[in-house]
Amino acid sequence: MTLFPAFLKLSGRRCLVVGAGPVGEEKIRGLLRAGAEIRVLAPRATAGVRALARAGRIRWKPRQFRAGDLRGAFLVVAATSSAKLHEQLYFEARRRGVLCNVVDDPPHCDFYYGAVVRRGSLQIAISTSGYSPALAQRVRKQLEQQFGPEYESWLEELGAAREMLFAKSIDPGRRRRLLHRLASERSFEEFLRRRKTRASGLPRRSRVRASTAI
Repeated sequence: MTLFPAFLKLSGRRCLVVGAGPVGEEKIRGLLRAGAEIRVLAPRATAGVRALARAGRIRWKPRQFRAGDLRGAFLVVAATSSAKLHEQLYFEARRRGVLCNVVDDPPHCDFYYGAVVRRGSLQIAISTSGYSPALAQRVRKQLEQQFGPEYESWLEELGAAREMLFAKSIDPGRRRRLLHRLASERSFEEFLRRRKTRASGLPRRSRVRASTAI
């Protein structure tokens, strides 16, 4: 099966997590980073999940899952030790049109968690369609070396430059060429040189000259 790659906007959407052990906590924190409205169902929870509930960042109900809990949910993640519960949850989610992910159970997933490289707003997700998560992790480690932490601040610069270009009255074709030039490898190398210049503490005039090199 060919998967459709997509990055979902979860801000303000209701997401349900069934299970609050270490794996469930990991999924909860990932959904929190995306701004989701999270409800958690589990008789017991890790100290981290309980702390999130006390802080009001999630809603945790210390009980078992019920079919009606899926009402109004956009997606559900199941992270318990019960295969029977996972199967029940998956088919109930399908019936209600709710996207479902059962951890480590590809046949009962509508979507998979990819191995992700995060550099600020830059996200690179790797998926093997469930065939080999180990390979996805190896590729992630390679990409982490290729795309270092400096990409976070460079992308911020690119975003600011893009806003400035769209604020000006410029021919669309020329603007497109400028945007591609700003995102080029040469532009990245110049960004690294400017960054090194700032770190070296050169006099103000030198720093300004370096910052206007593009």
